[in-house]
Amino acid sequence: MSAHPDSAAPSGSLNARAKLAVTAGKAAAAVSRAAGRGSGSVIGGRVALKLDPDLLRQVSAGLDVVLVSATNGKTTTTRLIAEALKAAGPVVSNALGANMPAGITSALADSGEARFGVIEVDEKYLNMVARDTNPKAIALLNLSRDQLDRSSETRMLAEKWREGLAGTEAVVIANADDPLVTWAASSCKKVIWVAAGQAYKEDAWSCPSCGGVMQRPDEEWFCPSCGFRRPQPHWALQGEFVVDPQGQPWPIRLQLPGRANLSNATSTAAVVSVFGVHPQIALQRMESVQAVAGRYESVLVNGREVRLLLAKNPAGWLETFSLIDPAPAPVVLSVNALSADGTDTSWLWDVDYERLVGHPVFVMGQRKLDLAVRLEVAGVQFQVIDSIQQAVAMAPQGRIEAIANYTAFQQLRRDVATPN
Repeated sequence: MSAHPDSAAPSGSLNARAKLAVTAGKAAAAVSRAAGRGSGSVIGGRVALKLDPDLLRQVSAGLDVVLVSATNGKTTTTRLIAEALKAAGPVVSNALGANMPAGITSALADSGEARFGVIEVDEKYLNMVARDTNPKAIALLNLSRDQLDRSSETRMLAEKWREGLAGTEAVVIANADDPLVTWAASSCKKVIWVAAGQAYKEDAWSCPSCGGVMQRPDEEWFCPSCGFRRPQPHWALQGEFVVDPQGQPWPIRLQLPGRANLSNATSTAAVVSVFGVHPQIALQRMESVQAVAGRYESVLVNGREVRLLLAKNPAGWLETFSLIDPAPAPVVLSVNALSADGTDTSWLWDVDYERLVGHPVFVMGQRKLDLAVRLEVAGVQFQVIDSIQQAVAMAPQGRIEAIANYTAFQQLRRDVATPN
């Protein structure tokens, strides 16, 4: 399953049309960066794919590709896999999270001498990207409610994965604790099952196979109607240890906080084992990751420590609430509903904001009034504000936990001037 050091495709292997497309894409990206519009990876990829629709297939041809898809955790897991795989050779990755075909194409067009391509993929585009990149491994972490206006209902998405990946030659590394992921991966020929956990279960009470009511005794799950049940895992997270297929536990010592990242590390160890990287080496390399695209980063704002946390959907908020300091630590919440976030904010009512009772809470963002109504119903005391600086001026002592959804998080990073 391992690649060979000489497997990376040299730039000269691209045909003339592909070379022109790559050059034009890089030029478009440079103009975008010069205009202060971000990294330019998306617009660069769009221009390149317009000139050569087959470009993604060509730029990935010489790489051993790993695809990572999920509702939550795919950016962090992609970063962990990329770091761990560097033990086996050079890696190219879409580290900033541009996870649709245009951004992925831009990333791989800069692969240079890379041996591995570690690619985060938006759930909606997984089948398309898998078709074009011929991946050696695909990691499926979780599926839960997110952006219903663009990504569709979770079972429909699981069914698309199940149908689209049925013929793949890739090794699929799948979360055995998520019934939707398990059902999607069950159509694949080569599956490594990982007991990575599932904190948010509200989207997994209905059997994806027959529609029956799922039973969940302890850590197991099964459908009494059709017999669909949790597979026996090969890898497992137990406490703060990864347990490999031989039953050997390996300690996880991450700088990234929370159980969700222990789960991400477990899936990472399983993925990189496909390429011959020992779990001890993989876990040691993961220790160096401190923040991922600003997530978990602590910054000083007017002399006060503010920790930046991303939460995009009910499952993500649940995991994030487990990270915040106990009450009365001050908390800032910021929610937008732009196209990149999903314009449907009904998910606010599925988040357990009652957990914030006792915290001084400050509410901001484009949809701050929607959030204010939800907090009022939850019995949470809050103040509506316009900026993080205002929250810092008003908040009592203690580290400020700033939690935001996607575009609100990007705005928050700009407001506190954290580097990209």
